[in-house]
Amino acid sequence: MRQQTKFHQLSTASLNLVIALGFGLLIGFSGCSDPPSQPNALVPLPEFDNSTADSFDFDPPADSTELLPAAPLELAPIEEPVEDETEDPLPVEPTATQPTAGTTETLVGEPSEREGVDWTFWRGPAYNGTSPETGLIDDWDPAGGAGSNVSWKRTDIGGRSTPVVMNGRLYLLTRAERETSNEGEKIVCLNALTGETIWENRFNVWLSDVPDTRVGWSNVTADPATGNIYALGVCGYFQCVNGETGKTIWSVPMHERFGLLSTYGGRTNTPVVVDDIVIISAIVIGYGNMAKPAHRLIGFDKKTGQVVWFNGTRPLPYDTNYSSPTVTALVGQKALVFGSGDGAVWAFQPRTGQPIWQYKLSRRGLNVSPLVIGDQVFSGHSEENITGTTMGAVVLIDASGKGDVTSSGEVWKHDEVMMGKSSPISIGDRIYCFDDRAKIYVYDKNSGEQIGDRIALGRVMRGSPLVADGKIYAVGNSGNWAIMKTDEDAGLVKIANGRLPASESMDASPIVSHGRLYLQTSGGLYCLEDTAKTSAIGAGNPQGVEAALEDKTVAHLQVIPADALVKPGEQIQYKVRTYNAVGQLLGEADAATFTAEQHGTFSGSTFTAATDVAHVATDITVTAGDLIGTARVRIVPGLPWKFDFEELSAPPVSWVGARYRHIVREVDGSNVMVKITTIPKGTRSRSWMGYSDLSNYTITADVQGARTNDKMPDIGLLAQGYALDLQGENQKLQIRSWVPQQRMAKSIDFTWKENTWYTVKFKAAVEDGVAVLRAKVWVRGEEEPPAWMLEATDDVPNTRGSPGLYGNAKDAELFVDNISVTANSTDE
Repeated sequence: MRQQTKFHQLSTASLNLVIALGFGLLIGFSGCSDPPSQPNALVPLPEFDNSTADSFDFDPPADSTELLPAAPLELAPIEEPVEDETEDPLPVEPTATQPTAGTTETLVGEPSEREGVDWTFWRGPAYNGTSPETGLIDDWDPAGGAGSNVSWKRTDIGGRSTPVVMNGRLYLLTRAERETSNEGEKIVCLNALTGETIWENRFNVWLSDVPDTRVGWSNVTADPATGNIYALGVCGYFQCVNGETGKTIWSVPMHERFGLLSTYGGRTNTPVVVDDIVIISAIVIGYGNMAKPAHRLIGFDKKTGQVVWFNGTRPLPYDTNYSSPTVTALVGQKALVFGSGDGAVWAFQPRTGQPIWQYKLSRRGLNVSPLVIGDQVFSGHSEENITGTTMGAVVLIDASGKGDVTSSGEVWKHDEVMMGKSSPISIGDRIYCFDDRAKIYVYDKNSGEQIGDRIALGRVMRGSPLVADGKIYAVGNSGNWAIMKTDEDAGLVKIANGRLPASESMDASPIVSHGRLYLQTSGGLYCLEDTAKTSAIGAGNPQGVEAALEDKTVAHLQVIPADALVKPGEQIQYKVRTYNAVGQLLGEADAATFTAEQHGTFSGSTFTAATDVAHVATDITVTAGDLIGTARVRIVPGLPWKFDFEELSAPPVSWVGARYRHIVREVDGSNVMVKITTIPKGTRSRSWMGYSDLSNYTITADVQGARTNDKMPDIGLLAQGYALDLQGENQKLQIRSWVPQQRMAKSIDFTWKENTWYTVKFKAAVEDGVAVLRAKVWVRGEEEPPAWMLEATDDVPNTRGSPGLYGNAKDAELFVDNISVTANSTDE
């Protein structure tokens, strides 16, 4: 064990606590304050994809003393079976808009190709915010013009996402048709030299609480091996997109399939590619043994979207988060190092999803992306520490350990440094930490000794700095920017600084590729270049290198697909990969025995789902020698469906997001499903019943609301990416797709009473390319009204989506019974 030393800032702890608590109240539950309004995009867009919306919450904080036992390998949740690979992977595919000239301003000279490297991940190809490029700008003027070093600016593309560059193209996420009834999200592909639009891939935001100003939170990731890019939308829509054409290759609505949680704060994770796997993470409230919320990671086959592995950290995290993984090698072992929603820094094997170690750092979720240098991991946060009353810390972890290294792996730690959003960087033997108030701390990376006084960049910091050409480039959220160089005594000195235009703020991070810096601010996308300089590639700061394969002893079995969804009688063809103890692929199992716990049979490695079951799940177990691997399968028939709960003691196991927040109990002489009020962060939520590719159907249910302290609940049905909400407090009936934006929502006043059963009917259809939603409610047992009470249309329709339920039991319990889902008849 290394000697542990702790340093505490010479500031008044109580004052820092008051400031931090105040700041936490402002942003803790909402992620970040809204950026200023941005101008509408000038590039028109034709067709669209999925959409919808609602509300969500999660659950109590993880006990800081609770350890997540090593999960049996690939605990898997749900992926539409790529098993037969004939099924359209998901809702309507987004349309890629073909090449158009964008709104490009302040073009200086003729652009030309320059020496450099592609920037394929938001923190760079080495995952550490460092570029080996030289010949970069020493100053710039955001106003543009001659001598400004602004090559071009796109005033119609502003947002909070950090771009990436691959093969001469720049990719980013941003809002689509902002502040209109058609608003959504889009991936934009630009010519990196000229700024002209090549294509746009537009999709809807649906069944999410994320406000429009936080759309485009995540970052695109590019894969040089395939030329594809990967993007996670704020609502959970995850895509693999052809980088040349913008066409979606495969996609999955993570919220409907797996139970991804998206909240008002907008915090959304960024995908990372490792070998043949693309990995994405989120707070997931799934089904079966994943019904409780946890920060979970899913490894997909990057070419097909098949689930390769699925595992998580400690259950019941307090927060969603957006710490991105760092792909590295620790003591020669390939590793994925990330900050988790449970407040710990974790290292996983990226090929298997097996945990290596964890270091408990905070009581709340971590947003800083770890900096890895050799076997040293630097991280930080600005929330409550595990012990004591202080908030915030920067820490160095010895990454050579295993298991819980909270005590054994701590080398040094500075408490009360509020580095909660900006990820650290390193030059030589020093690390540079930007706290949430845009103050810079410089430390000796080995001893933790602070070098010089803290340096002020601005007032708020959300993006991360960039190291390139011997300089540090940084932009604060309030628009203060600086170009700095290292100094032996002071730590850093500014060689140039200034401000963005008053209307612009900065949530993203600067990047560099082929001699050009790119910044996406709230008011536009800048390309910065000093044409008088010649760009070149200097010494880099690469990650550790994985040791050569030597140990050929099989230590782990990986069953693929790790999670599947099939109909009764359908088949799944499994394969089993073998790995050694450090997660290196050895091959496929020569001899393995496959068994299904229930609801199906095996012939060799082929599973056949039973034909006489519905809405069930089973575990798949594979044995080879003394090793065991597992997978999961849900078996859900096609429509029609009917649920009355009389023979059930809990909600159907195949439902996503239902079991932990609902119970079955007897009410009025019948078993009904009850949404309980005793889970503080789970009283408002959604759950899904099955396939995400269903369309043109009607969902009907009997519902009842209690009254507590003169307040009633909200009760809703989900269909095809839309929600029908029977609101108790407001006494209204509403159809909507996206809660905060209300872009196509329609409402009517509707008086309903507590302790009275009502029948609610919600029909979703696509008619002539437009989504048409119709609803009616009546007292159960009375004659159904012939006319629909409420109708809404959507010109940018969600054409597919899983049936489901929505409920808000914050004020009082709600009850659901006699649910049916049927295909729309042609004569309706």
